[in-house]
Amino acid sequence: MKIADVARATGLHRNTVTLLYQEKAVRIELDAMEQLCKLFNCSVGDLFEYIPDEPDDQCVTKN
Repeated sequence: MKIADVARATGLHRNTVTLLYQEKAVRIELDAMEQLCKLFNCSVGDLFEYIPDEPDDQCVTKN
């Protein structure tokens, strides 16, 4: 399925779908997640993975 097909089927902007495909999106609307889950007949966990940021080595912890 092409990016244009996903955009057309979900009503999402092509740029939104492209950013998600390229893993460059910094946020996503709940409605967009819902539309993608409906299209692909899946759950949110099938589309997204949480990867925590690397800890900042320069942070000072207080005791």
